[in-house]
Amino acid sequence: GIAGMGSYGFQVQAMGVPAGLAVPPVQNQPIVKEGTIWMPVPPALPNCPPGLEYLTQIDQILIHQQIELLEILTGFETNNKYEIKNTLGQRVYFAAEDTDCCTRNCCGPSRPFTLRIIDNLGHEVITLQRPLRCSSCCFPCCLQELEVQAPPGTPVGYVVQNWHACLPKFTIQDEKRMDILKITGPCVVCSCCEDIHFEVKSVDETSTVGRISKQWTGFLKEAFTDADNFGITFPMDLDVKMKAVMIGACFLIDFMFFEHAADNKQRTGVWQ
Repeated sequence: GIAGMGSYGFQVQAMGVPAGLAVPPVQNQPIVKEGTIWMPVPPALPNCPPGLEYLTQIDQILIHQQIELLEILTGFETNNKYEIKNTLGQRVYFAAEDTDCCTRNCCGPSRPFTLRIIDNLGHEVITLQRPLRCSSCCFPCCLQELEVQAPPGTPVGYVVQNWHACLPKFTIQDEKRMDILKITGPCVVCSCCEDIHFEVKSVDETSTVGRISKQWTGFLKEAFTDADNFGITFPMDLDVKMKAVMIGACFLIDFMFFEHAADNKQRTGVWQ
């Protein structure tokens, strides 16, 4: 009610704007929901699956698996849940496993699963589906595979395990099953006071284009939980569909090598 005063009680100053220019409205600000800061919603882009516009603006993401108290206390396997964040700590997506109780506790880390990834509007933008496959060197014709759909129901790529006696090796394929990238991990996939890196390379494996890293989280967390942290780096101009498939590759790697089995021991080998 006081002339010249704003609603916060300070003097409003006139802004000098050159003729012909307008002050743009404030937009694309981070969204806060229930104490969680979400990445701003980017504008829609042509030829980009809905919800993958976020990936056009980043070249690195962090994946944090949530700790389940029931699983720690009872050893009863629960559905995995993950936060997917950018380097500013803003949540980009939230991922939740959708697997029945019998499958989780009978098949353990080798279980087939559907993992649903939603954006900050609550829309399911990516669906990951892993069929049940053998995990033994005796059956090299039945290797691990993951299908990535974006939007759900529309395949955009696949992660296919390649047979190798001791190295974890995978191929990233597009929706037409054409090889796009290769992934190679270390000989012994065991975290002990250091990060573990899976290099993402060109098809001919002559150049490195990205990396999937399992981050060391400390003795207590590594020993008593299977909640893992991962980092993924990729070129900014990489096709968003392939970025989504790299996210899927990270989850497949987590289940294959870093999920604790029923005896609470970490899986360390390609065929263990």
